[in-house]
Amino acid sequence: MNLSEFKETINSGKLMCPSCGKAIRQFDKFIEEAISSIWDGFGDSRIEMGGSKVTLICGNPGCAWTERTEYWTNYLQ
Repeated sequence: MNLSEFKETINSGKLMCPSCGKAIRQFDKFIEEAISSIWDGFGDSRIEMGGSKVTLICGNPGCAWTERTEYWTNYLQ
């Protein structure tokens, strides 16, 4: 998922906060392609790219929940 698609997901209220149960309203530090692993062996070296990584911020009054994750799809409703 790219940044514009992720912004649309946040703006539509599809990500839910596990602490207060309301829609997550903010995010920070979105990385579109994170490195998932680096292989370095005899004659075999490569970098495998994984999915996106982001800091989720609830942003609702009274809730201070934040999490840096690459598994943000777990919060989709």
